[in-house]
Amino acid sequence: MTDLALAALAWVLLHVVVAGPLRPALVGRLGLPAYRGLFSVLSIVALTALIWTYREAPYVEFWATTSAVSAVPVVVMPVALLLLVGSLRPNNPTSAGPDMLKRGKGEELPVRGFTKITRHPMLWAFSLWAASHMIANGDLATLLLAGAILVTAVNGMFSIDRKRAATFGESWKRFIAKTSILPFAAVQAGRVKLRFSDIGWVNILGAAALYAIFLWAHAILFGVPAYHP
Repeated sequence: MTDLALAALAWVLLHVVVAGPLRPALVGRLGLPAYRGLFSVLSIVALTALIWTYREAPYVEFWATTSAVSAVPVVVMPVALLLLVGSLRPNNPTSAGPDMLKRGKGEELPVRGFTKITRHPMLWAFSLWAASHMIANGDLATLLLAGAILVTAVNGMFSIDRKRAATFGESWKRFIAKTSILPFAAVQAGRVKLRFSDIGWVNILGAAALYAIFLWAHAILFGVPAYHP
């Protein structure tokens, strides 16, 4: 369990500190491409360590897994997977894709697709996965693993906002004026109009396919079925 706790701490420090306060100094010393490459390698190493130590950790129960709490991920994960699939649009301003990186400060940022729901759909997908599995699995190892993912996902929403504000300037201010971190808050406030085409059948069917695969393969990949009453 100590190894898992250290791996979880390393994951959090990497994404909160190295990708946060230390990032400007590291980018200045290494250059942006080298920093991104190094950060990607460290993220893979940290994630591998997190998963490996989780699999080896002893089971320490905090609360019993009942049929009610076991159903939480079954209900939540279709939404999380839909947000994940919808976040993969290449012109999402909160992504780090080449379409975004080449934009200038004065260029208008698109508000369409899942950014109308939340400007951080991928991080919300990770947050929903982590929170639902923390509820469903009341053991210390899951709390450490999913808690580390949840902390970095929530922190990432605010961290990306700060970085994009520095990169895009006034165009980012106009973008956040039309969007929200909290899902559907901008739609509810009338700042943007959500249409079914923004979600789309392709994203729905893609998320449904992933959900079916995970339901079938969950026991194979993780040793327990997706739902166990």
